[in-house]
Amino acid sequence: MTGTTQSEAVRFDVTVEVSAERAFRVFTEHFDQIKPREHNLLAPEPIAETVFETQVGGHVYDRGENGSICRWARVLAFDPPRRFVISWDISPTWQLETDPSQASEVEVTFIPEGPNRTRVELEHRHLERHGEGWESVREGVAEQGGWPLYLQRYVDAVAA
Repeated sequence: MTGTTQSEAVRFDVTVEVSAERAFRVFTEHFDQIKPREHNLLAPEPIAETVFETQVGGHVYDRGENGSICRWARVLAFDPPRRFVISWDISPTWQLETDPSQASEVEVTFIPEGPNRTRVELEHRHLERHGEGWESVREGVAEQGGWPLYLQRYVDAVAA
């Protein structure tokens, strides 16, 4: 896995030994296996599942064991098996951000490198939109417990 944090954007990529179609499907349809349960805006309510709605206008959300829902991302683009873009509706204080103009974006692209090999590139951009304290969002998503953890869990889910 490689990563860079040039300017405001955070970028990482991994290569998986599956077709772009399967790589895309695992990321979106099995996101519940990728997002760690401890990344929980519903706390202290435990997360029962994380859902990625696979259409523009959908959401990525956590459902608590008590049925409560926390919608923390909006699906802005959905183009299987090439790419998707979601908003990051989480503020620098790690609370829900209700103003879309203060949300960053995460784009994930799936680039075939052969029939059974795909490079997956993740870019978390427009972090400055979060306003004061945006640097802490960049630091949080760039550190080992952020996108690198998600991508390692993704690689593990693809291999399963």
